[in-house]
Amino acid sequence: MPTRREFVKTAASATAGLFVQPRPARREVFIGGRRVKVVDIHGHLSVPEVRDIVKGTDLATSGGDQADGGGLVLGPERVRALDEQGIDVQVLSVNAFWYSADRELARQVVRVENEALSAWCAAHSDRFVGLATVSLQFPDLAAEQLEEGIKKLGLRGAAIGGSVEGEELSAPRFDPFWAKAQELGALVFMHPRNAPGTTQNPRLRGRGGLGNTIGNPLETTVFLSHLIFDGTLDRFPRLRICAAHAGGYLPSYLGRSEAACTRDRQNCASMKRKFSEYFRDQILIDSMVFREEGLRHLVAEMGAGQIVYGTDMPYAWPAGVDFILNAQFLSDAEKAAMLGGTLVKLLRIASASSAGV
Repeated sequence: MPTRREFVKTAASATAGLFVQPRPARREVFIGGRRVKVVDIHGHLSVPEVRDIVKGTDLATSGGDQADGGGLVLGPERVRALDEQGIDVQVLSVNAFWYSADRELARQVVRVENEALSAWCAAHSDRFVGLATVSLQFPDLAAEQLEEGIKKLGLRGAAIGGSVEGEELSAPRFDPFWAKAQELGALVFMHPRNAPGTTQNPRLRGRGGLGNTIGNPLETTVFLSHLIFDGTLDRFPRLRICAAHAGGYLPSYLGRSEAACTRDRQNCASMKRKFSEYFRDQILIDSMVFREEGLRHLVAEMGAGQIVYGTDMPYAWPAGVDFILNAQFLSDAEKAAMLGGTLVKLLRIASASSAGV
């Protein structure tokens, strides 16, 4: 199995390639005449070394596919993309595909991925920070992996899927992981993975890529709804979760969830607060809503401080910084917070002034 030293060497080799080809001018973002640091919460990667670990197992297809490239394998082109788009720091995470693995295989996969991610971020410490991957199907192991990722590998939080093989993460057996995330003050970034009933619903077959277009936001909606209605966020009141794809459909339809409480109080018997209040502090979302009116509505429902910039790189979506810079309803302070200020604080990233940005 490759060691972390070997990963660092590989990352350093990739860095060397940056100086072989001319790099485009790095876009700098200014708000009100002041340079601001742009932080992207939603950057994907894959680790090719995982392919050897899962070879011959039930994970071989999904793990091998993720390691085949398509912009997911990090290299000089990722840094060039950040320069072109005006992104100063990208937060990297791996989409979970190992939730069906046994304990030892899951441990091996996560170890290699977290060490590779740590090595890349160490070699490019001014441009990238990483979120630990965890074996969520074994909550005690996931808690250990999160602690090791933060304390030993320098990672800044955790990346998880929205469910584990059809099981909701609000189930009490996942509490050891949530407790550890709260203890460490770790931001948890939730990104949908293939899941029954949402992304894998048979009605989403056909044109339009509906498993992604509809299924991914639906998985996020179900995930967040369970955490609130089942009382997970009340059991862990200092927990901070950032949900991909603008939080799915839920932030745009909070009134219906609140109405469920008035129609039948048992629906909300596990909650200590009004449904929408969790979106004012414990739940953050990324900015991938694509239309200015959609963003305006989300700001009205949640507050600009709960929305952070996200691109879904390397996948092509209309999610550039100009989407936020050109939003006339936002103040300069709100734009700066959304583009990076909030994540600088939550992920302990060097501020614009201290980093010379």
